[in-house]
Amino acid sequence: MSHENNTPFNPPSKPLLIVLSGLSGVGKDAVLSRLKQSKHPLEFITTVTTRPPRPGEKNGLHYHFVSEERFQEMIDRRELLEWATVYGNRYGPPREPVGKALKSGKDVIIKVDVQGAATIKKIVPQAVFIFLATSSLEEVGERLQKRRTETPADLELRLKTAREEMEQLPMFDYIVFNRPGKLGSAVADIEAIITAEKCRVTPREISL
Repeated sequence: MSHENNTPFNPPSKPLLIVLSGLSGVGKDAVLSRLKQSKHPLEFITTVTTRPPRPGEKNGLHYHFVSEERFQEMIDRRELLEWATVYGNRYGPPREPVGKALKSGKDVIIKVDVQGAATIKKIVPQAVFIFLATSSLEEVGERLQKRRTETPADLELRLKTAREEMEQLPMFDYIVFNRPGKLGSAVADIEAIITAEKCRVTPREISL
């Protein structure tokens, strides 16, 4: 009997670009913080923003906080993968660390708002798009109130935007629910998504 075809089948794994988005106040930062303890080696890309830091936020960890002038310079030099204005402030993930990590074979995860996810979908359609949600919009309002960083007018605007963002759900590949007290379950769901993507017969081909 021939043993020519008995060589173990182990195709090389392709790096993933994971785009995590979702409603304001849904807990994206908490999920990312827990994912950093994940068994999956992920390259976490820190977003650049013109928004001033909130209490407890650290530059380079939660965001890269820059001036309007520096942000515009990064746009002009095409240093951002995409950018968007959200609630009067500009946000965008830097392009270079994303490309560098992917070329080295690392899986990359970036956090963007729904508008930014739509832009990345046009640029890199083979990325993995995950929408982080809560059980209801009422729960979103409660989370934002507990955060105490929005005025009543800002809170109303964010809830209105959340309703509009929910309409963009079909754009995403997966939805993950981050329910109160169930952060671990949300992280486990994202880890399961990554595992499933690694088992695809036809891997996603990411190119920037």
